[in-house]
Amino acid sequence: MSESLQSLFFKFLKFGVVGFSGLLLDFGVTYLVKEKLRWNKYIANSLGFLLASASNYYLNRIWTFHSADPEIGWQYSKFLAAALIGLILNNLIIYLLTNRTGINFYIAKFCAIVLVFFWNFFINYLYTFTR
Repeated sequence: MSESLQSLFFKFLKFGVVGFSGLLLDFGVTYLVKEKLRWNKYIANSLGFLLASASNYYLNRIWTFHSADPEIGWQYSKFLAAALIGLILNNLIIYLLTNRTGINFYIAKFCAIVLVFFWNFFINYLYTFTR
């Protein structure tokens, strides 16, 4: 890996911008499904997370990492595998914060998103978008 620290920093920033758009999508879907449709909070959280992950994959592929990998199906599979591990971490953090400490669900969800963000960036940088 001969990438400069500056280049890595800009990828991290772009990943953050994409992640913020995903956060808005995630929270919006989660809120709609949990509060309006009255579904289970973990199912609502998972749905929001997965939809945001699909959006994030596309945006990160074309903008953050400038990937031209022709194996898009394999790359997307790697991205989803990383996202599913992130989802497990996300739900675990939410569980621990809401059920063990009594923190509000949405505050816990925000904390989980911030923590899982670091996992997502580094696994995607080192695994998903590496050719």
